[in-house]
Amino acid sequence: MILAALCAALAILALGLGAVPTPARSVLAALLGGGDDLTRQLVLDLRVPRVVVALLCGAMFAASGTVMQGVIRNPLASPDLVGVGAGAGLAATVFLLAWPAAPPGGLPWAALAGAWGGFGLVLLLAQERGGRLHPVRLALVGVAVAAALGAAQQLVLVRAPDGLGSALTFLTGTVYGADSLRAARLLPWALILLPAAWALHRTLDILNLGEDLATSLGTRVNPARLLALGVGVALAGAAVTGAGILGFVGLLAPHLARLLVGARHARALPVSMLLGAALVLAADTLGRTLLPPLEVPAGLLTTLVGAPYFLYLLRKTP
Repeated sequence: MILAALCAALAILALGLGAVPTPARSVLAALLGGGDDLTRQLVLDLRVPRVVVALLCGAMFAASGTVMQGVIRNPLASPDLVGVGAGAGLAATVFLLAWPAAPPGGLPWAALAGAWGGFGLVLLLAQERGGRLHPVRLALVGVAVAAALGAAQQLVLVRAPDGLGSALTFLTGTVYGADSLRAARLLPWALILLPAAWALHRTLDILNLGEDLATSLGTRVNPARLLALGVGVALAGAAVTGAGILGFVGLLAPHLARLLVGARHARALPVSMLLGAALVLAADTLGRTLLPPLEVPAGLLTTLVGAPYFLYLLRKTP
């Protein structure tokens, strides 16, 4: 409840901040249908979709990271560190440049295919004999694969004759330019995948016990893993289409959630979603107010916070 109230307070603050500051009273009046026409247009048409996209993408990245860490039993797993974000970004960039006139509904499917491709490549390269996945090995392979996919994305951008503006959004990780169409495109995915992730909380708890104990409890481990990973990868792939590659949100939010409420996923998942939503919205709001009228991408700020924490975890992991 405290985190939900924090997200609501951040949303009101974000609706009032920007190149044209708007008092909280005017923001509330516009939300209730009052105020002048300019304020209503500024708040309802420009800022509300941006806030909605930031909240949804933050929650989806955080849920994806929580699911992946639960399935792989690896505290270093997150969408941007296991090739999911980079694969989705590359596929979305190719889709935007190759079919600029394609309907926007095809973008999430392209990103989902790229997310699965990147994650599958990391799993293939990181597996040791017997199918084991060592946490540090997975993280290092993930960083290498993400760098390779990022280089491929740069090559695509360099060779592209036009359409760079929309494609560069996925490189920076930003909510800039989010409109009602983008929010409407993202909302169905969030309404389906976020409850689906929470519905898997018992499965994730059992998988966390280890393969042998999970099997003895009657769980079909491989199908359960594939189902949970499918939801996690889909969450990250859809979130990339809304805000680009937001670094370390899927790593930081799950860890903070476990520190607050423990490791049981029934509590950790919703808390992680709220933390991720608050983190992305705070980063976007701060990026809009640091150097007005210029904007600092939210992905840069989340990376500045998350990268030192990742190094701490990498050093702490045996």
